[in-house]
Amino acid sequence: MTSRYFGTDGIRGLANQFPMTVDVALNLGKALVSTLTHHGSGFKVLIGKDTRRSGYMFESALAAGVNAAGGDVLFTGPLPTPAIAALTTAMRCDAGIVISASHNPYHDNGIKVFGADGYKLADETELRIEHFLSHPDELDPLLSPEHIGRSRRIDDAQGRYNAFVKSNFERELDLEGLRVVVDCANGAAYRIAPTVLEELGAEVVSTGCQPDGYNINDGVGALHPGHCAALVREHRADIGITLDGDADRLILIDELGSIVDGDAAMAMLAVDYKARGLLRKNTLVTTVMSNLGLHKALHRCGIQTVQTRVGDRYVVEAMRAGGYSLGGEQSGHIVLLDHATTGDGLLAALRILSILRRSQTPLSQLARVMTRLPQVLVNVAVPRKIPIEELPRASALIAEVGERYGEDGRVVVRYSGTEPKCRVMLEGPELETLERDARTIADGIVSEIESLA
Repeated sequence: MTSRYFGTDGIRGLANQFPMTVDVALNLGKALVSTLTHHGSGFKVLIGKDTRRSGYMFESALAAGVNAAGGDVLFTGPLPTPAIAALTTAMRCDAGIVISASHNPYHDNGIKVFGADGYKLADETELRIEHFLSHPDELDPLLSPEHIGRSRRIDDAQGRYNAFVKSNFERELDLEGLRVVVDCANGAAYRIAPTVLEELGAEVVSTGCQPDGYNINDGVGALHPGHCAALVREHRADIGITLDGDADRLILIDELGSIVDGDAAMAMLAVDYKARGLLRKNTLVTTVMSNLGLHKALHRCGIQTVQTRVGDRYVVEAMRAGGYSLGGEQSGHIVLLDHATTGDGLLAALRILSILRRSQTPLSQLARVMTRLPQVLVNVAVPRKIPIEELPRASALIAEVGERYGEDGRVVVRYSGTEPKCRVMLEGPELETLERDARTIADGIVSEIESLA
């Protein structure tokens, strides 16, 4: 059965258009109860969201579906995705739901589901839910009035997550004397991130903390780190922390105003973890999109790398299967599996801050642990996602470019899991050559797909 609703990070799309409609959300609420338990009695779901305007209608629809199937709902209001994952297990819920389209603009929205263990649902579970979404007539019959579930709001959800995050920061350390710029992307962490940093002693300059339902990720946050970089330079801050709309990814800014991406953050963490005996099996898990410079730097330090397909869920799956403690993506999803079950931007930021504190070394110097190879990424819209191996001309072109680069570079071509786009990523020693070859491959893919339409 081919997935129709779930992508690499839940269900996502334009709000109020299929599949992100109230009808789908209502049936999803029912399907969760039917899929994750054989009875509605005692079933409990935690529902959080980011700051998008459409979040109100989706949380109501999801709750109505869960209640109609006999389950109870706990609302948290705006809260980061990793907070929902953590609180789902802490509050002994059967599932956790996050209403968010992460780094996408406000007009998109999405639904992510965590199981009782705090991990995203397995593919086979999502497919069973998809069956009910495609065949809602097969859902369990509606219950009698006395068995309908109820919903209520959890007033201290933010405080619970605050305590959880701070408990993972070394007690012997604090952030006194550090000036930190934090950009919350007008998203889910707009209250919690500045509060945590201030309570740990930092002098905080906050931005992207005025959500209005429309401005999430709009020129701020992890996708637009230049805004934070300018503030770091203006306020002569020690570090800048940028989160995305649901705060599950992190991009850093060093004290000079330079951007430090997820690869560099993972390199710093991996070296620190190894030195302290925390890097299980001396291995970091990354995706195929991580820069070749990361792998070269870590191998020089005696650290192995394991690569997965793109998507933090696949990073987590590989970490759990292999027994690894650290993994993530260049985009800023960083997974600290000894502390969290999914990417957590704020938690990762605190781990980096602890390295700064213990080493008394500025971020710009720590980030020199790796040297990036020039990298080019071209995103091109496609009318259909025909498997690349079924495009002979494009496949031949990709092979030719890859052979020409040899060990000094690489070619990664994949379709987006959340958008109708093909992503062409090239690495190598010469930027001009990379840009030319990436555009040639992208144009070739689009042309061949259109010729087959």
